[in-house]
Amino acid sequence: MSLNRIVNKVEYALFRHRLAVLAFFVLATLFLLFKATQIQLDAGFSKNIPLKHEYMKTYMQHEQDFGGANNILVSMCDASGTIFNADFFDSLRRAHDQLYYIPGVNRVQVRSLFSPSTRFVEVVEDGFAGGPVIPADFVPDQRGLARVRENVEKAGIVGRMVADDFSCAMINAQLLEIDPSTNERLDTIAFAATLEEQIRGQFETEQVSVHIIGFAKMVGDVADGAKGVLTFFAIAIAITSLMVFFFSRSLMLTVLPIACSLIAVIWQMGLLSVIGFGIDPMSILVPFLVFAIGVSHGVQMINSTGKRVASGLDAKTAAQASFRKLLVPGGVALLSDTVGFLTLLIIEIGVIRELAITASLGVAVIILTNLILLPVLMSYVRFSKAYQQRAAAGNPTADKVWYKLSAVATKPVAAVVLAVTALLFIAASIQSQQLKIGDLHAGAPALHEHSRYNQDTFLITDRFAISVDYINIMVESIPNACTHHDIMQRVDHFQWLMVNVPGVQSAVSLSSVAKTINAGYNEGNVKWRVLPRNTQSLVQASAQVETSSGLLNRDCSVMPVMLFLEDHKAETLARVVQAAKEYGSELGDEDTRFMLASGPAGVMAATNEAVAAAQRPMMLYVYGAVIILCLLSFRSGRATAAVVIPLFVVSTMAMALMTLLQIGLTVSTLPVIALGVGIGVDYGIYIVSSMSQMLKDRVPMRDAYYEALKERGSAVLFTGITLAIGVSTWVFSALKFQVDMGILLTFMFLVNMLGAILVLPALAAFFWPKNK
Repeated sequence: MSLNRIVNKVEYALFRHRLAVLAFFVLATLFLLFKATQIQLDAGFSKNIPLKHEYMKTYMQHEQDFGGANNILVSMCDASGTIFNADFFDSLRRAHDQLYYIPGVNRVQVRSLFSPSTRFVEVVEDGFAGGPVIPADFVPDQRGLARVRENVEKAGIVGRMVADDFSCAMINAQLLEIDPSTNERLDTIAFAATLEEQIRGQFETEQVSVHIIGFAKMVGDVADGAKGVLTFFAIAIAITSLMVFFFSRSLMLTVLPIACSLIAVIWQMGLLSVIGFGIDPMSILVPFLVFAIGVSHGVQMINSTGKRVASGLDAKTAAQASFRKLLVPGGVALLSDTVGFLTLLIIEIGVIRELAITASLGVAVIILTNLILLPVLMSYVRFSKAYQQRAAAGNPTADKVWYKLSAVATKPVAAVVLAVTALLFIAASIQSQQLKIGDLHAGAPALHEHSRYNQDTFLITDRFAISVDYINIMVESIPNACTHHDIMQRVDHFQWLMVNVPGVQSAVSLSSVAKTINAGYNEGNVKWRVLPRNTQSLVQASAQVETSSGLLNRDCSVMPVMLFLEDHKAETLARVVQAAKEYGSELGDEDTRFMLASGPAGVMAATNEAVAAAQRPMMLYVYGAVIILCLLSFRSGRATAAVVIPLFVVSTMAMALMTLLQIGLTVSTLPVIALGVGIGVDYGIYIVSSMSQMLKDRVPMRDAYYEALKERGSAVLFTGITLAIGVSTWVFSALKFQVDMGILLTFMFLVNMLGAILVLPALAAFFWPKNK
């Protein structure tokens, strides 16, 4: 059965049973609206990491012994410039206890000055003495505070638990993946709200400031900022509605495509709820993109129907004719979008896979809401005589513009357009080679630099020698490896090499602590701050370090080297990881392996490598899907090339723009390119589908393109400009990643539109079969 016969049968069935179709959509929309109200923001640490990456296999293997990478750092600072006063220590103790009892915190891994595991060791006449930094009989008077200060210096925790200038103290906690109070996955957003309420809200005063960083807190701040997305969504709907009314000059033709596009969003959210999905804060912008794509196709439908009504057809016949005309190109465009988004599933990072499902599901329902429901609804519209007369009169001014523009389908003008396009492509290709994988700025890239979270990050990085940006290199060796001088010496040499890598702020390992202890056994003489060659002495030095320190496991067969980094910028991570691989390879052997990696920065490094590995395959799959669907639709390689080449040029230009704006390729920005291709392909498919039939009928190229512009050009131009205006308002967002996406999508909406109306016909003029 031919495609036309299938379309005719579908058309006959739909328009013969219009009331049944409308009843189905009403009932389905009411049900999915109810389900959509139950959807919640859903964020989780494990969703943001590539669990199958080799680094993450090391991370998962040792997570039970050394904890995960989902850390929270709470820094409390005294306005006087010193923490050694009674009020501060009372606040610190109560904050430690409060954090300890918050559900979702791994209580074994909560560390501060008040932790029993925070101990000091000193050399005395009889040998070694030591104990908790804050003794059991601590009284916060002048004598007690002086004693604690001495213990802090003896414990070697300045820069880690106490700021370098003694102005702040740190509470470090690791989070569980499963909340023990509910036996369900930890609600990261709710946990962040609890931190804000029970830690900052209770303990921040004029004298004591509280600074909280970590993945959970960052996600909570992003979720708070994401609530403002609803405001921008409302603004976009208002702007789009005004533009559609300006385009159609009809209130009903404005309401219908907007309503159908909103129904698509409702269906998307409802279906996500039905299949048990929430919506991640990093995917919060996808519903707007679904709305935008729906409006794009809806405008094509009302434009086509309006022109047929102007030619004298009644509303039902005009709607049927538009349905027949647009179902195939619209369906191919939306299928291209859907399959293109589904290609994101190849990236083995949970948050991107959820985005792929969210976006593809939303685009798929547009086929129902905007290509089926909309024409059925339009068949009931009563067009006034004034509208028919206005539409029949046409727009002579626009026709003149379209005719002048159609000159790009002639070879002389086309040659100029293609030459300019080639120059832009070459320049963009060169610039895009500088695109970096990963974050290019310190702090959380999803948030503005002036945000509270990033300001907290900068303060902690400035006053401490640690941050959440640390990476653990796991030294896997034989049991009791810490009693072998050769192995410990290699660990120590590896640490020394890594500390001298630019970007590494400080480092700690069992070997470095053992050297300090060995010096303690020898009256604290710095000359003895070396690793003993004698096995008994080495055992004596390393035995003082407990497994709770995170520097060794029970049988001392795994000894992490903890590297604290200045930041998590792409260049820093790449440099540190490369150095760790090189030095680890040189110093390792069959018994001792330097394995990457654990810690938050290790997770980021794995994520960056996963994104880099997925970038090229993702683009190949996206374009492969578009090419195959265009070939099936147009059955012409040249028509397909005319659609795809402008898309590829724009994608390259978008990556060049990212380098100019210093936007790295990350988990949140990688899908933008695929989304841009999916949205941009719609313009080209509509224009080519209009031209191809006329060219088959031997209409000259320029005339065919002129008619295509008259039929589809105004809708393409309108949707490109309207959607660009809508997303351009995102530059005022509280979320930095929304600002970045707004800039990129504005660029892609506009330039893809220009590519479809300028580059596409120029390519057709040279490479389409000649008409005789």
